[in-house]
Amino acid sequence: MPQQQPPLLIGISGPSSSGKTTLSRLLRTLFPPSHNLFILHLDDFYLTDAAIPLKNGFQDWDCLESLDLPGLASALAFIRKEGKTPDWLTSKEDQNSVGDHGVPESVLSGLRSRLCSALARCEGRSICVVDGFLLFSEDMEHIRRLFDVRLFLRVGYQTAKRRRERRSGYVTLEGFWEDPPGYVDRIVWPNYVADHAFLFKEGDVEGEMDEGVCERVGVKAMPREAEGDMGVCLEWAVGVLEAVIRGG
Repeated sequence: MPQQQPPLLIGISGPSSSGKTTLSRLLRTLFPPSHNLFILHLDDFYLTDAAIPLKNGFQDWDCLESLDLPGLASALAFIRKEGKTPDWLTSKEDQNSVGDHGVPESVLSGLRSRLCSALARCEGRSICVVDGFLLFSEDMEHIRRLFDVRLFLRVGYQTAKRRRERRSGYVTLEGFWEDPPGYVDRIVWPNYVADHAFLFKEGDVEGEMDEGVCERVGVKAMPREAEGDMGVCLEWAVGVLEAVIRGG
């Protein structure tokens, strides 16, 4: 049966350890099965371990050159046309754990009801959430423009460093990666600043976001009060999606 509407593509981006995957998985629990919400992870498009470039004596997993961008573009084109992930794509990212989200079931239930009400007008439409650390950078403009909704999560350096260094590691195409000492300070955070300073006033990623730039590139920025509170972050995201769904 032909799909009634093209899938809704939602991009969720932000620095490492800002809650992208947690938010994506929570949204998946809120949408009814009839809308087939599925997640595409940018981390599933890393090159082979041996092909990851070197920087400052480390493998640099946090740069554009570490990714299979043609593969990502191909997958998104397939999803846009077919409303599902291509058969050739198998996610390894779902093998990586995330921390407890801390959102009460009562809050989830209320948000689920709100979304069900909004979705009544577009029954059966597939929804794809794409989460990744570089989706909205200027060098990814050709990918960024494919999304119908662009949600940007923010987190400060100290929080990002603490969360990242608590992680046990990451499943890769050929094995398992653990950050060596100093990795956040020498790779992760400098790369984030270089790729996202344009979204902030005076390039200060710890400061206020530049509303004019965000509007130009179509990015919805998470409010500051949601940093460190996934419940507030989730309510904000649902509010944005409600408005898009009802308006679309």
